[in-house]
Amino acid sequence: MRQTLAALPLLFLAGTTAAANAPIVVTDIPPVHALVATVMDTVGSPVLLLDQGADAHDFQLRPSQASALADADLIFWIGPELTPWLERARAVADEAASVPLLHLPATYRRAYGDDGHDHDAHEASGADHAADAEPAGHDHADGDIDPHAWLDPANAALWLGRIADELSARDPGNAVTYRANASLAQTRLLALETDLQEKLTPARSAPIVVAHDSLGYFADHFGLTVAGAVAEGDAADPGAAHLSAMRALLQSGDVVCIFPEAQTNPQRITALAEGTPARIGAALDPEARALTPGPALYPVLLTELADAIADCIAGR
Repeated sequence: MRQTLAALPLLFLAGTTAAANAPIVVTDIPPVHALVATVMDTVGSPVLLLDQGADAHDFQLRPSQASALADADLIFWIGPELTPWLERARAVADEAASVPLLHLPATYRRAYGDDGHDHDAHEASGADHAADAEPAGHDHADGDIDPHAWLDPANAALWLGRIADELSARDPGNAVTYRANASLAQTRLLALETDLQEKLTPARSAPIVVAHDSLGYFADHFGLTVAGAVAEGDAADPGAAHLSAMRALLQSGDVVCIFPEAQTNPQRITALAEGTPARIGAALDPEARALTPGPALYPVLLTELADAIADCIAGR
């Protein structure tokens, strides 16, 4: 017992040293923060710029957040297609390495207006999907890159490995931990993906409409059909002609479910669906704005999306 107690200060000292040596890491949105926090587990904690409930498309940095950027060693973010404000704010982080995950080689990228991709081609032709694109800012049109790439778990698995590589290059003393954490997370993500594929099997033949054009990656990966979106990818208010087209689509009987989005007013969805055969599902939260930030957020995000879709299709 005496030997065990004597060793405790050394154990605490080792943990303190690891944390002290950890890079200062800044992330943009909760799903990216979750992946980075998972890889950094027991070593350090990344900074999350977006507050819980904040909108990634329209965000203003506070002075404290600008200060965190200025001190950063690494910045993991989706890219300027999602957060053009961060592209501008990075000017204060002249010493930080920037890692825009959307532009990493082999990241699967889709364009707005795509009807879907053969996901089996992802592994073989991922580099083609990762070709550079101009930042889309806030005005999305067909052909612009859809930045919501974290909703494809294959992308998340890829990014976990690259996050570990970037952290290890900056902090080689903790490289074993980073890579072990990433590997374990990839294994768990594969198991979750298998469960979700089974859960969503009945939904593959049931077209849906979403409030915000952000579910394309999730739909592509799991073989779902998104027949329409009430708002474009930047969540801007739709015009009258578009709303009329959505109403006609719902009246056609071809759409099984329409989904509102978390932390937005559901009245528009309710009005569109009223008197149509379409069921209104639970609110989706593709940007994880309502979830508690942390390492557990990413699997919770995927699970809640799958549950909401599966339950509505089943009439629950």
